[in-house]
Amino acid sequence: METRKGEADAQQEEEKPAKVEDNGGAVTEENEEGEEEGEEEEEDERVEGINVVAGPEAEKAKLERAFRRLSTEKVGIRVHDILIKGNTKTKDSLIEAELEAMRDAKTVQELIRAASIANARLGSWEIFESVSITLDSGPPELPGTANVIVDVRELKNPLTGDIGVFSKPEAQSWSVEGSVKLKNLFGYGDIWDSSGSYGWNQTTEISSGVSLPRLGRLSTPLTARVSLLSQDWLKFSSYKEGLLGFSVGLFSTRRHDLLYNLTWRTLTDPSHMSSKSIRRQLGHSLVSSVRYMYKLDKRDSQLRPTSGYAVSSVFHIGGLDPDSRSLRFVRQVKNFIHLFPFKYRLQILALVHSVHFPPHFGPT
Repeated sequence: METRKGEADAQQEEEKPAKVEDNGGAVTEENEEGEEEGEEEEEDERVEGINVVAGPEAEKAKLERAFRRLSTEKVGIRVHDILIKGNTKTKDSLIEAELEAMRDAKTVQELIRAASIANARLGSWEIFESVSITLDSGPPELPGTANVIVDVRELKNPLTGDIGVFSKPEAQSWSVEGSVKLKNLFGYGDIWDSSGSYGWNQTTEISSGVSLPRLGRLSTPLTARVSLLSQDWLKFSSYKEGLLGFSVGLFSTRRHDLLYNLTWRTLTDPSHMSSKSIRRQLGHSLVSSVRYMYKLDKRDSQLRPTSGYAVSSVFHIGGLDPDSRSLRFVRQVKNFIHLFPFKYRLQILALVHSVHFPPHFGPT
């Protein structure tokens, strides 16, 4: 009897489900049918391509793998669409022209670099309060694509102005200066400005101008300005000078500037005590000139530099028109500044090289 009872107990123990302790210390029951169902569910998930990852550590590892891949290899991508939001006055074509490099990007690295450059250029127009560029995934049916979302916030008040009173101790004079700016009037990023300056018994200047960040396919900014300047030098010399000028910026980049200037000058001698060099220039004259400027700044800061160097070179040539009364000259000015720290103070080396031809040009 005892033998038969032991065999029955052993058979019941074999039929009972096995108890397994998992990694977390909990006790669970699993049988052969549960194992088969779990394997079928895992196979279904692999077929459907579902990969469920939970937990912040897994997400962090996923991001690290993505950044490591972007830094070590080129990941191909193509821009599917560009969406522009927030521009109520600015033309879409103007913003899209700055995003052409993003359409030509072939890799993720090129797309990020182009987005950074476009963001900086749009911000430099001074017509937006904020600019943000977001790179989003493209449609699911088009793998390897991305959508570019540009969100801009235009200025609430496009009209700005300022006025101030300034003193010039070396000339013992005072001046009142003011300016007014109207931004993005026609939606092309245009900035219209007018400025004026009045100095007691010395200088009066009035000028107006307009600037465009780009015109059509020209990626360089364009500027045009009209100015009227009257200078009274009777207190320090013996003549009065009046200048009516028009200038236009032909080419402008980060390091290069090309400017054309056309000025009508009137020189008078009310005191009749001017020198011979001044008397030869009395009356009306025309100044037609082109000025080219090259600048390179490698200082660590423009406001309070502590190291680095800066170089600028200006080449100015006048007398481009056939009028015999026009002034003809060639002028070149070079500036070089180098900063190097010593033990207790900062040393600055500044060199200025200037060449004029003819040697004596203009009133002296």
